[in-house]
Amino acid sequence: MSIQNFETVRELGLAMPGVVNDTAFGASALKLNGKLVACVPTNKSAEANSLVVQIDLEHRAELLRQQPDVYYITDHYAPHPTVLVRLPKITRTDLKELLHDACRFVASSASSASRPAKRPKRVGRGPAARRKP
Repeated sequence: MSIQNFETVRELGLAMPGVVNDTAFGASALKLNGKLVACVPTNKSAEANSLVVQIDLEHRAELLRQQPDVYYITDHYAPHPTVLVRLPKITRTDLKELLHDACRFVASSASSASRPAKRPKRVGRGPAARRKP
């Protein structure tokens, strides 16, 4: 059975812990802890009846190689850790697994992003910068 629209995506996604219905770029989306998991693509380069899913680049390469009829990428989305999915071509089981993988990816990305970063040195802001020669 193929997926015809975002309603099935929403149903499967909302069954996962912490996933909420939201919007991204003005389109229907699923988010986890405020981070995008999947959404309806808004860029014109995406085919009709597609889905954008956050996924690590290695996994994306594997999906593109194994099932190019289901998964694809365009120049617009290529720099981002995402893959485009042709909804009419994906099975419900594969979509559920993909959304599960996306949730794991988003959760691991969020935890690494929440680590404190080193503060950059502030150049030209101290008392010496205010002194006139």
